[in-house]
Amino acid sequence: MKSRIFMYLFIFTFLLVIFQFVNSKSIIESYDDKLTNYMDKNTELKDSIRGIEENTANNLYTFKFDTNDDAMTYWEDRGYRISEFVPFIKDELINLNVYDTEDHPLVPFASMTGNKMRIDQIRLLNHKWIIINFTDGKYWGEMLLEYDIENKENLKFKEIASTLYRP
Repeated sequence: MKSRIFMYLFIFTFLLVIFQFVNSKSIIESYDDKLTNYMDKNTELKDSIRGIEENTANNLYTFKFDTNDDAMTYWEDRGYRISEFVPFIKDELINLNVYDTEDHPLVPFASMTGNKMRIDQIRLLNHKWIIINFTDGKYWGEMLLEYDIENKENLKFKEIASTLYRP
C-alpha cells in the first residue's frame, strides 16, 4: 500500500511538474513576444525621433538670412557689413513701434483693444524679404515685407501680404 501511495504521489508530482513546465514555457514565450514587440516599436520610434530631429535641424537653417550665403553676398557686394546690417534692419523695424498716431506706420491693422500695435518678432528670410510678427496684446498677426536700402541710409519697406488672427 505504501508503494502505491508513493507511486501515485510520484505520478501526481510528475504531472504537476509537466503542467508547470508547459505553463511557464507559454508565459515566458508570451513575455518574450511582448518584449520583442516593444523593442521593435522602440527602434521604430527612435528612428522617427531621429528623422524629426534631422528635419528640425534642417528647418532651423531654412529661410534664414544668417545661413543664406547668397543673400549675405548680395549686401556685402553693395558695401554693407553683415554684422552691422542685420541689427540695422531689426532696429529700424523696432523703432517703428514708437509712433504718435493711432495707426502703426507699417502694420495695416488697427488695434482693437486700445493698445498700440507693436512689432515683436522679426525674421530676415533673404536679401529681399522679411517676416514680422505683430500684436496689440490680444490680437496678433504676421506680415511679409519686401525691403530695400537706398543711398545706404534710406530703408524702404513694402508690404507683400499680411494676416490678422483671432484671439
